[in-house]
Amino acid sequence: MAANSLDRAKQAVRTQVWDALTAADAVHDSSVHGRIPHFKGAEEAAARLAELPAWQRAGVVKAVPDKAQLPVRVRALEEGKTVYMAVPKLATLKPFYLLDPATLTVPPTEAAASRTAAAIAPTVEVDALRPLDLIVLGSVAVNRDGARIGKGAGYSDIEFALLTEASLVTPETIVITTVHALQVTQTPIPTTEHDVGVDLIVTPDQTITCPNPHRPSGVDWSALTAEKIATIPALVARQGA
Repeated sequence: MAANSLDRAKQAVRTQVWDALTAADAVHDSSVHGRIPHFKGAEEAAARLAELPAWQRAGVVKAVPDKAQLPVRVRALEEGKTVYMAVPKLATLKPFYLLDPATLTVPPTEAAASRTAAAIAPTVEVDALRPLDLIVLGSVAVNRDGARIGKGAGYSDIEFALLTEASLVTPETIVITTVHALQVTQTPIPTTEHDVGVDLIVTPDQTITCPNPHRPSGVDWSALTAEKIATIPALVARQGA
């Protein structure tokens, strides 16, 4: 599928899900279009996730900063897990915030909020991260094969690629997304080599195990424009290494 056709197909799936969530009054956002949905039931999804053995084994979690995954980040810190969270748009050479529950100066419920984390948490370079037991992604839509799409900026995929190249994502790393049931779509989701699939989908009422989700082996430089690379210092550094 040509790039433009693929982008249109992905956007059609996003619009379908955003419209369904809006019609069902299933989100906290006044307008969900263009966002990772802050879905109603996020706390219940986080609680369901916390019951899973993969979560209970995990000591190091990389989580997105979206509001929908705030309850996941709070629970991780409350349970003593180290949490890494990306700097917005990966815009600094040290592109991850380090939230260490042993050194927090505010309660986990505050520290896990993206604005508070930006104010209190040190930032670290990719190579300074510890190997990741669990990666928590936000999604606009996901299907039972593990294919997912975000809001279209591509930062989750770039993060994953950088972490994979740094050997911080291993075959044992579990990738999950927490979503509303309406975000689990039957519509085929077109994917490319750099798209990250998920091992588990967790909704407030269900846990879905995905068969053989796709994982990129590293940065797909051919999919990145020079302009995009220039805005992400960690990519610039890796390209020049």
